Amino acid sequence: MNGLMLTSVLLPLIGFWLIFITPNNEKKIAAISFWCSQALGLCIVSLIALWASNGFQNHEFEWFNLYTTHNYRFQVLLYFDRVSAVYLGCVWAIFSIIVKYCRFYLHRESGYKRFFLTIFSFVFGLTIVVLSGSIDVLFAGWEIVGMSSFLLIAFYRHRVQPVRNSLRAYTVYRFCDIGLLLGSWMSHLLFHESQHFSQLANLFEHTSFPPAGYGSMLLLSALIIIAASGKSAQFPFCFWLPRAMEGPTPSSAIFYGALSVHLGVFLLLRTDPIWTYHYLTRFIVFMIGLLTVIFASLSEKTQSNIKGQIAYASITQVGLMFIELSLGLDTLVLVHFLGNAFLRCYQLLVSPSIVAHLLRVEGSADTDFFIKSDKSYTFLPASIRNTLPEVLQNTLYVFSLQEGNLELLVRAFVWEPLKRTGAIINNTSAWIKALYAFAGLFIIMVAIEGIGLDRKYLSIPISMGMVFASLSAFGQINKPIRVWTAITLSSILAGIAVLFLNPSAKQDVAIFLSGILPAWLLV
Repeated sequence: MNGLMLTSVLLPLIGFWLIFITPNNEKKIAAISFWCSQALGLCIVSLIALWASNGFQNHEFEWFNLYTTHNYRFQVLLYFDRVSAVYLGCVWAIFSIIVKYCRFYLHRESGYKRFFLTIFSFVFGLTIVVLSGSIDVLFAGWEIVGMSSFLLIAFYRHRVQPVRNSLRAYTVYRFCDIGLLLGSWMSHLLFHESQHFSQLANLFEHTSFPPAGYGSMLLLSALIIIAASGKSAQFPFCFWLPRAMEGPTPSSAIFYGALSVHLGVFLLLRTDPIWTYHYLTRFIVFMIGLLTVIFASLSEKTQSNIKGQIAYASITQVGLMFIELSLGLDTLVLVHFLGNAFLRCYQLLVSPSIVAHLLRVEGSADTDFFIKSDKSYTFLPASIRNTLPEVLQNTLYVFSLQEGNLELLVRAFVWEPLKRTGAIINNTSAWIKALYAFAGLFIIMVAIEGIGLDRKYLSIPISMGMVFASLSAFGQINKPIRVWTAITLSSILAGIAVLFLNPSAKQDVAIFLSGILPAWLLV
């Protein structure tokens, strides 16, 4: 099984590089894509068959150690169980359909090669996520999927709206990815070598008290829920998914209708022992799903385009999956996922044909064309047809037309405060910034010398400087060099803060900065 798992991960990457070195020839690119998808399918079917023949036992494979010190190992782990089997089988089925569909759909498109490169990078990231054995490996694939999504939304980069919507989706991704990154960091602090998905359940199996304390577990659960909600476009991040439909129809089908939108559900399934330990986090997941169902089902009814309707329909179903997860119905969630993924993929792929057919029918009739509603509805008495007062109906209509103003709320409470803080930092003169920095360091040094305060408290002002540098980068407009410099400064300050907290981590910090500084010099 180890070889099949490894091959399933590497085949999309091999396909990516084969297309990359191939000239911009549609027939060659289509042939490479077809045979790579078929080879991936053969590998996945063999893997599932072998897993079934072994009695459906969970299987973990340690590929290699990426980094090792005297007291820590960063292992690249692959893990296969029933969740992996369901998701991996669905990935291959939909991926092969999309590859076959795009051979003709994108004929003579200027970005033909670019599209297939992005699709293969997406599937590569997705297989890493599905087969990941730890939250660290999952985060690596999670980031590849996010970057591929950004590139696919902005596929028609000569138009303003796709680029704007891709940046909108990317900002939501970045904000919610902070939750997963901090969750990965917390899992290392709390569980040490036991953050493997195969070992998570054992941590909670024979204890009535959480192994890391209720407060720490609640914070870790909240970070995971934030990451899952953002990736799956759940409340209050419902607004970005319909706008992500600016890319080609096949990308909408594979990314947002079928696979990518369900990654939040996958994350909750993988970390189920963590966030289900307390009823409060179960209730939070339940309420997120319930609010999403209400908001998305109302907004769907006022969408003016078919892609927007399908997007909100998919969001609604994922909201129901969140509710099912909170109730402990994991098997039902997997069945629900398969049904929703294939249905939304089919709807998105046939939607252009349906619209074109209706336009032809309307043109051939040479008159106004209306889609008649169900006759049984017109036979009902008016008192039953219109059960809500007219004022409430109009209110709900305006509410759903504005999509609950969720985007404005997120912008007002998340983005705007960060931008204003960054603008204040950028407008402050360099002398005043230096004065504040030296004042903070001076106060800490006096405390160290005067009352014997531990030197590790020097990391506090340095960490604050790291945060201010990040906010400065966030508040910059049309100045990419300054943004890159501020990000680099933030990373350097983070390394220095770690040195004050743990002086023995010099080698680790050096390895960290060895990637940061050359990247900054390349600009």
